Amino acid sequence: MSLAESRPVRGGSAKGRPRSEAVERAIVEAVVKLLEEGVPLSELSIERIARTAGVGKATIYRRWRGKEELFVDVVRAAEPPDADLPGTSMRDDLVALMEQLRRRGLMTRSSVLLHDVYAQMKSSPKIWAAYHATVVEPRRRLQVEILRRGQRNGELRADVDVELMNDLLVGPMLLRTVMRPDADLPEGLSELLVDTVLDGLRPVSSPSVSSPSS
Repeated sequence: MSLAESRPVRGGSAKGRPRSEAVERAIVEAVVKLLEEGVPLSELSIERIARTAGVGKATIYRRWRGKEELFVDVVRAAEPPDADLPGTSMRDDLVALMEQLRRRGLMTRSSVLLHDVYAQMKSSPKIWAAYHATVVEPRRRLQVEILRRGQRNGELRADVDVELMNDLLVGPMLLRTVMRPDADLPEGLSELLVDTVLDGLRPVSSPSVSSPSS
């Protein structure tokens, strides 16, 4: 399965005529083709993408506001789908979110193209800002809200700084997937990470009173 076929494209705020999935996929495939040919992100213009896709520039602009938004969709199409949260508990939802990060790390390692695109995105402030605003920040807000819900439900101590706890959860997974490409990402890592952090942050139960010895 090609990068462009891995999942549906989620374009920007297009207005006007109905969107054509075939046209959108042709545009995404054109971006992927150019990247595979070694064209840097900085040299990928809307005109060049349109020419490669066999469409007019207006066709692209009807679907994406600019190339930054298009690139974000191309990268997002290659990532694992957003986590399907079970909603059974704070712990289970956190595990699902960490598992999405683990799988993305595995995909990045196995895809030379995806790894290269991430590296180039970080050197392109506008593209990285667009990716952060539309992908990273919404995920962070969701994680923090799950932790707040855990506090309300009594699954997490009320005095815990949820922003800090979110960093405690996400940080180790990002360390293994981004900063330590040689680190293992085994099955069960997400459960181990979440349970290790939660073990020290769950509400303390009142100690049971033992019956006096006779």
